[in-house]
Amino acid sequence: MIKYSVNSNMEREEIKTLLTSIEQQVSSSILGGMEETYEELERLGYIIIHDDEAHPSATITQKGIDFLDE
Repeated sequence: MIKYSVNSNMEREEIKTLLTSIEQQVSSSILGGMEETYEELERLGYIIIHDDEAHPSATITQKGIDFLDE
C-alpha cells in the first residue's frame, strides 16, 4: 500500500503529477499496476473511481483540484 504524506515534497509532487493527468481528461483510465495508487488517492478524497464500468476510470474531485491549486 502506498502512503502519501503532504510533508514530503517528492510524494506531494507525485500526487500533483497524477492529479494533473487525471484533471486533463474527462475520465482517466486507471493504468494497470496503479490500482493501489488510485485507491489511495480516492481514500484521500482527491479522485472518484468509477469501477462499475468495463474499463475502470477516475475523475478528479473538488478536493483534488484544490490540492493542485495549493
